[in-house]
Amino acid sequence: MRVRLLLLLLVVCLGAGAAERTILVVESYDPGFPWDVSYKSALTARLEPAYHLEYVALDTKRLPVAQHAAMADKAWAAYLRLKPELVILGDDAALRLLVPRLAATATPAVYLGINNNPRAYFDPAAVPNVTGVLERVQAKRGIAQLRKVLPHARRLLFLLDTDFTSAVIFQEVFQRITHLSIEGLAVDIKLVASWDEWQAEVTGAARNYDALFVGPGQALRDSSTQNAHPSMDVMRWTSANASVPMFAFWDFMVGPDLATGGLVLSGRDQGAAAADIALKILGGAAPKTIYPVTADRGAFLFSRKQLRRWNLTLPPEIAAQSKFTD
Repeated sequence: MRVRLLLLLLVVCLGAGAAERTILVVESYDPGFPWDVSYKSALTARLEPAYHLEYVALDTKRLPVAQHAAMADKAWAAYLRLKPELVILGDDAALRLLVPRLAATATPAVYLGINNNPRAYFDPAAVPNVTGVLERVQAKRGIAQLRKVLPHARRLLFLLDTDFTSAVIFQEVFQRITHLSIEGLAVDIKLVASWDEWQAEVTGAARNYDALFVGPGQALRDSSTQNAHPSMDVMRWTSANASVPMFAFWDFMVGPDLATGGLVLSGRDQGAAAADIALKILGGAAPKTIYPVTADRGAFLFSRKQLRRWNLTLPPEIAAQSKFTD
């Protein structure tokens, strides 16, 4: 009986110790944003219950830029209170706002969903405690594949809001060029700030374009109230009112009432890759010995309902590689 009691006490103590092993996850966006929900589900699956995950959301897409520094202060206050074993930074804004402070500590940090070159935010040689996962939007590849789905297309519009992520994509993918040719397609890239302008571009697209590629549009603001519009409401409106087929580069934007499809990235893949790196570090590996990785190169995802709506048939080589939302 005494032996059993001692074993039980040992198990309880070990469990209590494991529960105290905290990882702080700093999200760039709001907690309900589908991208965040997706990568958090992967973090939970890989890291719990061995580690307790605490979350702080910076909400940088919906909040004005003037409030971002205060949100970073809030995240740092959580770091000081929790004293986590490791910090996970979700997307560019979290890395940009917090890496200067984390660089002054010995706490390891793992980033995910980074569209920019991480060197834009810190010097890896001088910050040995930070590594992570890159996100590389397959814009040019995805646009090139459109020729197989819409063989008669000649011009297309790539529509983005003016959020920081959109600015990074404009810089990193398109080198800030607003008109270019990809596989014989004439491509226009437009960044718009207002909901009114977005609506006008979507409804009038058929006058000049054969297809439309869109970003999340989470930072679009009403011209009168300056309130941000919920991203999925933007996507559903855009799909319902599009005058040409609409495509996307992230899986949460594809569906029967959303985009037709595309060569998309998954937040879950980003979260899984970040969790794998975190476990290596928590197992004793030094972050500086783990080179940043790219989680995936994209996968084809389509909505059958949207394909029917636009009378589109996937070519066999794409259909064989595709998954479907419905």
